[in-house]
Amino acid sequence: MQTVTPDYYATLGLDRRCTDEQIRAAYRLLAKQYHPDVNPGSRDAQARTQALNAAYEILSDPARRQAYDEERAARPKPAAAKGTGRSSSSITKEMHLGILEFLRGTTLEVRVQDPANPDGAEIYELVVPPETAPGTRFRVPRTGAFTSGFVLVKVKAKPDFRFKARGSDLRCDLKISSQRATQGGSESVRGATGDFLRVTIPKNVARGEVIRLPGEGLPKTRGGRGDLLVRITYRPDVFITRKSAR
Repeated sequence: MQTVTPDYYATLGLDRRCTDEQIRAAYRLLAKQYHPDVNPGSRDAQARTQALNAAYEILSDPARRQAYDEERAARPKPAAAKGTGRSSSSITKEMHLGILEFLRGTTLEVRVQDPANPDGAEIYELVVPPETAPGTRFRVPRTGAFTSGFVLVKVKAKPDFRFKARGSDLRCDLKISSQRATQGGSESVRGATGDFLRVTIPKNVARGEVIRLPGEGLPKTRGGRGDLLVRITYRPDVFITRKSAR
């Protein structure tokens, strides 16, 4: 009988393209959540902790992770089961997160209402680790006697009153005075984490000019952060005088 290797990425709630940092962050969050000291006497917590440790042991080691990925890629696709009464379809869903949730992480509840499941609603917990990049896909395994497959959750950034996201870059406007635009100098703008960032304004800056602040955007898929693009806006001074009569 062939042994089925667990899906370690699904155990950590991650996509197979995740970074090493995302693996570490997801493991830390889940290990703390399911630690036996936090869940005394819970067999489910003990089982989850063992599964998390096994997944982290493989995925945190680059050589073992590569071997695991190669093994999964070479594995033949299982034939669809017939007449089992199980709902095996995978579901894709998009979820919009706030700017800070990508940086600091968050926990989501995934609820599946499947009429084919007589047990009722399926409820799963999805941990989005800190430093998650927009566009990341998470695979939440559907469990139970009547279900199989995954819920594929793709996280996207939702715009707020300060920022618009484009990939891992953030965009915002900075309104300055026409005097500052003429003379140049420095202004401050609130960044993604809430801290104030210094923006150097060149002399005679044009309206609509974009100043780039490297590394102040959202996380990137392969590590690091995108940029904050600050668009300069101002109102030119208009002076009106009465023309003297000749």
